[in-house]
Amino acid sequence: MSDWNDSQRSQTNFGSVPRAGGAVSYDEGLRSFMLSIYNYMGSGVLLTGIVALLFVNSPFFGMAFEVVQTPYGRALEANMLGWAIKFSPLIFMLFWWFGAQRASQPVLQVAFWSFCAVFGMSLSTIFAIYTGESIAMAFFAAAAGFAGLSLWGYTTKKDISGWGSFLIIGAFGLLAAFLMNMFIFQSGMFHFALSAAGVLIFAGLTAYDTQMLKNQYQFVRGTDQMGRAIIFGAFNLYLDFINLFIMLLQFFGNRE
Repeated sequence: MSDWNDSQRSQTNFGSVPRAGGAVSYDEGLRSFMLSIYNYMGSGVLLTGIVALLFVNSPFFGMAFEVVQTPYGRALEANMLGWAIKFSPLIFMLFWWFGAQRASQPVLQVAFWSFCAVFGMSLSTIFAIYTGESIAMAFFAAAAGFAGLSLWGYTTKKDISGWGSFLIIGAFGLLAAFLMNMFIFQSGMFHFALSAAGVLIFAGLTAYDTQMLKNQYQFVRGTDQMGRAIIFGAFNLYLDFINLFIMLLQFFGNRE
């Protein structure tokens, strides 16, 4: 049995000196585990941003999207290629939902980086619609909010595992509502309300996922599942951050 979970470690005879080595080792391992996840996640966000900027400034963007001016600002009209690019991340999500649990670590690495790159192509549309100032403000607001919420999820003594089902159902409901509004209602006010709800949902998921990853460490440390757990954790936090950024941008962003 691992030393961190050894019941004898908490027993101290009168006059003896407690052995803190096991606790220190566990804490250092946990910090290394979480830092690896954040590094992976941050690299994924960086890759997404680079791909988005390169694609929006390439000739291929004009082959998929046409920029039109509306009374509310810029908008995009997508052809078949454009729609394929916009919804391509959902295709990759099918792998993470149904195939990732059986995949090896190298396959997960390829899937993670591929997803980040494809999401960058899909996300490139924001640079053609929103002002640079709005994008920068939303990004830094998302970064600050993510950091604060993740830190709270890591340090809080409160058990927030009960949030999981509610938040995950809310995220799927939010996606369905956005699709319905895109193709059926086409309501600006409804879109605004959904964006506000999305900020709350992904803020909660950021704290929840961080605490779950912290708790998961005790089950994967010292096993061959550590590398896979890091990739899964980075993927979940990546989605939390990217979606928080998108919801904030839609909530207060100004169009060109």
